[in-house]
Amino acid sequence: MDDLPLSGFTVAVTAARRREELSNLLERRGARVVEAPAIRIVPTGDDDLLRAATEACVTQPPDVVVATTGIGFRGWMEAADGWGLGEPLRLQLQAAELLVRGPKAKGAVRAAGLAEKWSPDSESSDEVLARLLAEGVAGRRVAVQLHGEPLPDFCHALVRAGATVVEIPVYRWVPAADTKPLRRLVEQVATKQVDCVTFTSAPAVASLLKVAQDDGRADALRAALRGDVLAACVGPVTAAPLQRLGIETVQPERARLGALVRTVVEELPVRRTRAVSAGAHELRLRGHSVLVDGSPVPLTARQAAVLSALVASEGRVLSRAELLRQAWHDELADEHAVEMTVARLRSALGPAGSVVQTVVKRGYRLAVSQDESPAVQRM
Repeated sequence: MDDLPLSGFTVAVTAARRREELSNLLERRGARVVEAPAIRIVPTGDDDLLRAATEACVTQPPDVVVATTGIGFRGWMEAADGWGLGEPLRLQLQAAELLVRGPKAKGAVRAAGLAEKWSPDSESSDEVLARLLAEGVAGRRVAVQLHGEPLPDFCHALVRAGATVVEIPVYRWVPAADTKPLRRLVEQVATKQVDCVTFTSAPAVASLLKVAQDDGRADALRAALRGDVLAACVGPVTAAPLQRLGIETVQPERARLGALVRTVVEELPVRRTRAVSAGAHELRLRGHSVLVDGSPVPLTARQAAVLSALVASEGRVLSRAELLRQAWHDELADEHAVEMTVARLRSALGPAGSVVQTVVKRGYRLAVSQDESPAVQRM
């Protein structure tokens, strides 16, 4: 549809930092984007925790410093400069063993006039941890620059090995000030009005799950993410809270926004496109849109939900009550709403509207011959 790989699909963006960039990347590939920031960033210059950690590094110099992200390390240096601690901090970091997780952190370290001792090819925190434990950290002071969320496994392993760990909480994340967009997204995911939710941090996952719990939609949200709604995460740390709940995720090999978008482009059409032969027509459902005999037909979200339910039933009759449960999730809706939506769906489908059949006193079904059910295939 429009020759764009994500045309017809609705993708949610929960990111706070670089939200606009991620949304633009998805929209340029045809997606309809729903933005619902799950968290917000505490400015480094206003963060008392970061200042206290910085002062600790100046007065009690670390033996080892771990830089995990480029933006985080730059933010730390800028905040230190703003407090008049920049030069004293750099002097202490020059004397420390400086390990960096990846190329962006390496660039930030060098831009600060410092030199790293080592960086893993894998860009993995696990490899950094393995090196430190192999070297031995007993009695050593290790400063770990966090990247938005705690690193409990990393830091606790160092403490168990005898290190004193100083956590550097750069661009600390806290819940969004306005939770209305996130609450709306919880509803949309629970009722399967979106096809994919993207996550770029574990705190964003935790925030979405908490809002769902507070609103009494936790079970419905988890069921949707285990089923029809794809969860796309930027990396394994972000995916971990979902995987612990038994929710399958997709993630790129490298934790980059561009790679995340490519993963969505590769996975979403495969998982959320269905082709069906019904009557004399070929229907191809892509998220909340449909191609009828190769031509795009715009549908409302409700019409698409009804058509999707009929396709999934594979010729079985669905009562009005069943369609209400599957396509509305709304206690205020009634069977008259089903009748009106079916009528509008038929009109939208044009000549193919006859594939939606009424079975008197029973409900609706997708058109089939007397001898066979429609061939439904997930693409």
